[in-house]
Amino acid sequence: MQVIKASQFKQQCLALLDRLDADGLLITKRGKPVARLVPADADCAGLIGCLKGKIEIRGDLFSTGLNWDAQS
Repeated sequence: MQVIKASQFKQQCLALLDRLDADGLLITKRGKPVARLVPADADCAGLIGCLKGKIEIRGDLFSTGLNWDAQS
């Protein structure tokens, strides 16, 4: 995957879109990744479920942590 600064991407946007490869393009700002550009026909199905078994949920996911009574 090609890495490019946001300022350079801004200047060369149309040319970069014309030669975008299947790996896509990683756009950085101040050295940190901010966006990834991939072709519209890229298969992103591999992202679905990729974190299965890697995330641990602690506590009640649907609780605010506050106890309240709707009648009061």
